Amino acid sequence: MAGRLLKVSSLATAVFASSGFYFYNKQLDLNDLSVIRFGRAAATTAVISYDYLTAFKDVEYNTEEYWALKSKVHRRSAERLRDLCCANRGTFIKVGQHLGALDYLLPEEYTSTLKVLHSRAPQSSMKEIQQVIREDLGKELSELFVSFEEKPQGAASLAQVHKAVLHDGRTVAVKVQHPKVQRQSSKDIVVMEVLLRAVHWLFPDFAFMWLVEEAKKNMPLELDFLNEGHNAERVAKMLGHFPFLKVPMIHWHLSTKRILTMEFAEGGQVNDRDYMKKHSINVNEISENLGKMYSEMIFVHGFVHCDPHPGNVLVRKCPQSQKTEIVLLDHGLYQVLQPDFRLDYCRLWQALIKGDMPGVERYSRRLGAGELYPLFACVLTARSWTAVNAGISSVPVTHSEDVEIRTNAAQYLPQISDLLNRVPRQMLLLLKTNDLLRGIETTLQTRASSSSFINMSRCCIRAMARHKRSKARSRRRRLQITLSESLNLWKLSVYELFLRVKGSMLIHWLSALLTFLQ
Repeated sequence: MAGRLLKVSSLATAVFASSGFYFYNKQLDLNDLSVIRFGRAAATTAVISYDYLTAFKDVEYNTEEYWALKSKVHRRSAERLRDLCCANRGTFIKVGQHLGALDYLLPEEYTSTLKVLHSRAPQSSMKEIQQVIREDLGKELSELFVSFEEKPQGAASLAQVHKAVLHDGRTVAVKVQHPKVQRQSSKDIVVMEVLLRAVHWLFPDFAFMWLVEEAKKNMPLELDFLNEGHNAERVAKMLGHFPFLKVPMIHWHLSTKRILTMEFAEGGQVNDRDYMKKHSINVNEISENLGKMYSEMIFVHGFVHCDPHPGNVLVRKCPQSQKTEIVLLDHGLYQVLQPDFRLDYCRLWQALIKGDMPGVERYSRRLGAGELYPLFACVLTARSWTAVNAGISSVPVTHSEDVEIRTNAAQYLPQISDLLNRVPRQMLLLLKTNDLLRGIETTLQTRASSSSFINMSRCCIRAMARHKRSKARSRRRRLQITLSESLNLWKLSVYELFLRVKGSMLIHWLSALLTFLQ
């Protein structure tokens, strides 16, 4: 096996070296050449594969030495993968960021190493930015803006954002796509597919083709900024009843497939506790409102913002009202959930919250998990099987449980890989979204709070009632459904009030005790 891998590695290295020599004297950026990008990716894949093939030959399986060595191999492989993403940029960084968000699906060595890709995105030069604007809007910067800051506010894998001022005095954010991404993305995805198939051939347990399938489907959508603008308007209208949500307004006359001009909104990242403390922003309020937003998107509407990493979710005090706001950015990637899938997902979460194990098994199987339904429940909730059996709303998250979950992610990687290839494609982005939101809650120290489960339950009740009303044939039946919905929501509100009163009484009692002791 190792000999066969060495032959593949030698061929890839030869192609890479000869191609580099041929273009050495050309006035080209070698990184733009597909053969260079493929050669670099193939060489990295070969080195990582060879490491996994040979590292454990002299180590007994399942010993302490084995697991320590495996952690080291995971770490150095993740670092090689990170360096490849930084070198090839564009689509590679996007996929690397996706992997870095899967905290409870991949070994910790991979996720912690790949998370840095959010801060290592490439920057286009001002000359390149001007060229894109000239090509798409047909005018020079000075004709469109009074001022245009050369230093970007932020750079991501596919684009970067500049602050500018329009001639009418309004401040805007101008998102400009990196000029080479569009051309390279489809070729990069083919490269990833070829290499992942080769790895699957070497390691049959490695079945991560879902990554390529997701990239094929989502990348064209993310590269169309007009689609992003329409998504922003749709979610702003859909969640317009939340006064705490701010979605920047789109300036359509200054937007194209590669340029998106929107209202400029300042704020601190949602995981920046120091910013919140400085601006007197309540961490629990932010966490609760974020949960309300996403529960509404997932369970009620089935239209879900799938990239809530901290750079895309800002918090601030509204300049006018001084009330706390959440600013939701980057609307390029949304998942539209099919009605049957959404309703089964609602029922599954209701079962998970209540500890209804027959329901957990039934709806996990309906969502494609099969006999791996216990693993699916643990992956979905990032909780141990013990906590799932007890009902996740009644068992607090502990540090030891978190460590157990992360350890199991490494131990059960083949089974997790199999599971991710089984479930509907819609589930993959939801798992990524769950992990990103969980990461924010962990940073804010609000993980698994009772309010999050109450908000989820509330949205599930509304979603199921809406579905039943749509199927009801008589006015009487629709009235019964509405009354039942109202009663269940009222019970939830009473329970929520009870928890708040109980919490405030406990705080009052502790304060009195501390005063007495002093």
